[in-house]
Amino acid sequence: MKPIYKILFVTSAILTLLAVVSLVSYGFNYGVDFKGGSVLELSFSERPTADQVTQVLSTGKIPALKDAAITPSGTSDMIIKTAELSEQEHQDILTSLGTAFPKATMQEKRFDSVGPVIGNELKNKSVTAIIIVLVSISLYIALVFRKMAGTLSPWVMSIAALIALMHDLLIPMGVFAWLGHAKGVEISAVFVAAVLTILGYSISDTVVVFDRVRENMLRGGTREPFANVVHRSIMETLVRSINTSLTTLLSLVAVYFFGGESVKYFALALIIGILAGAYSSMAIASPLLVWWSRRK
Repeated sequence: MKPIYKILFVTSAILTLLAVVSLVSYGFNYGVDFKGGSVLELSFSERPTADQVTQVLSTGKIPALKDAAITPSGTSDMIIKTAELSEQEHQDILTSLGTAFPKATMQEKRFDSVGPVIGNELKNKSVTAIIIVLVSISLYIALVFRKMAGTLSPWVMSIAALIALMHDLLIPMGVFAWLGHAKGVEISAVFVAAVLTILGYSISDTVVVFDRVRENMLRGGTREPFANVVHRSIMETLVRSINTSLTTLLSLVAVYFFGGESVKYFALALIIGILAGAYSSMAIASPLLVWWSRRK
């Protein structure tokens, strides 16, 4: 293939390596959904400072508040993360804050409480869901592209697609591992939803390129080098991939900057994953097809 594909492939390898180093070095900063605990989000007309809220809560006798994390959110909200709270402790916190700041017009926006057993179960189910999706994608590609067997094994196409998908997963995971270390960003069930969305969106781009390769081969592409067929297929689908990704990214950028705190990092994960997915279809999956065809 053209030299540009080698440059793109090496760049992808470097980005993936950096993501793996980030994951190994920092790991994930798991949120309440996975490690258990409680999250209380409050809104104030006149928001007190985090130190003032900490001082009020420290005077109580609730053990779960010992290591509470209190973080301002937006212009008027406050997020309190603690160990698992009972309903009585939850109400005691609201009463204490309402009494301490009577003029602040406090309103409760959200209260979530998850036990550690449920958190571990959700973590295991999330990993299982991702594995099932990857296996299903592999079987689907092998079935759909079985007519390519004369030129290239459909299982090779499945492996190439899976390697590209791993690239698309590892990069946002590495970024969020670093964000958890540097900014305290937590991994929640919303991130798992973003990962599954990235898998579906990314494989869509790859299948479009593979399908054009199949069409070009069936139309007489066997008379020219396979590398040329793959390059021509990428060029024929490039505008479609750019337009699809760009329109989606514009919406996600708007959600990231103007959406609420609860969907901000969901949008960020999708932005990173969709960019990586559009890139990997050309820079990873397609060059791997050419490499394997030469080995054959």
